[in-house]
Amino acid sequence: MPIRLNMSRQIIWFLTFALFIAGLSGCDSDSSDTPPPTIVPAEAAVSPPTTGAPDGTVRPLADHALTALFDAKTSSLAVLSSAPAGQAVVTLITSAGGTRTVPLPESGTAMTGDDAGQLYVSTRGGYFRVDLAVGSATLVGVEGQQGTDFTAIARREDGKLVLGSADGTVFTLSSDTAVGARLKIFARVDSLVTQGNTAVVLDRGQTSVTALSADGTSDEHALRAGEGATTMAADAAGRVLVADTRGGQLLVYGLDPLILRQAYPVADAPYGLAGTSTLAWVSQTASNAVVGYDLSTGIPVEKKRYRTVQQPNSLVYDESSGTLYVVSGSGAGVQVIPDAAVGS
Repeated sequence: MPIRLNMSRQIIWFLTFALFIAGLSGCDSDSSDTPPPTIVPAEAAVSPPTTGAPDGTVRPLADHALTALFDAKTSSLAVLSSAPAGQAVVTLITSAGGTRTVPLPESGTAMTGDDAGQLYVSTRGGYFRVDLAVGSATLVGVEGQQGTDFTAIARREDGKLVLGSADGTVFTLSSDTAVGARLKIFARVDSLVTQGNTAVVLDRGQTSVTALSADGTSDEHALRAGEGATTMAADAAGRVLVADTRGGQLLVYGLDPLILRQAYPVADAPYGLAGTSTLAWVSQTASNAVVGYDLSTGIPVEKKRYRTVQQPNSLVYDESSGTLYVVSGSGAGVQVIPDAAVGS
């Protein structure tokens, strides 16, 4: 498939990072504790005030959202937000418009789910198991990791949870509480996604993407991800999408082995991502917009574009209804765009 790249810029960055990426791909669980070389992590742009009404409808959400996902069993959008006094809250927004909150007694950093009514929210020392039907949250401690700052979490096809930490370690659990494998080769684990039983790690400081072995003990492949990757999402076609916010690109990776399939310029600080069976959705935080790209031809083709709420940091797509949710990171609410991909 064709790859569009700014070659001079890519060559400079490749030369800068070639040595540490080569070292990264050769590391294993016995690697040195010496921190890998890093750059200043990229971030979303600070969005300007909106200049027109967002498409669809907007539901209020007072808290500043960190991340969001859709649960098929309960037909609910779950939004993880920070709360006062170092706590967090999960806000549930049903397809019928109802809202319910589940408070968490400690901070939450990332969230994954099983699409069957259970959420898992990473926190210091472990994770919260959130029952959406009951509206309860139970803290589950990971054995021997009481002081670990967990920063990312994902769930594999076999049901095993994978957690990442602020010190650059990936933990693959063998039960609800036991660590089956650990791998410490990253500067920080900023995001985790899974395709089947393969976990993929995004490290913003190294601006790298790494696919782990199924047993969680080694890195199968590691690639540098643009000039400043920030977010990552998996889609139904087995791809992994990455927003290169600093470099202004949508990066599309295939797995087995990990390989960059497509790189396409996206203006205005791309950040939020949602991978679906039809389109890849990317938010532009510098212009309060979201774009839907068709990836089927080998190069992304823009099919849809919508005005969004301010600071469109998180995107979620409900496959069953075709609804796109745009979640503001500045408290501007949750935008609901029904039939978002119709006509694409």
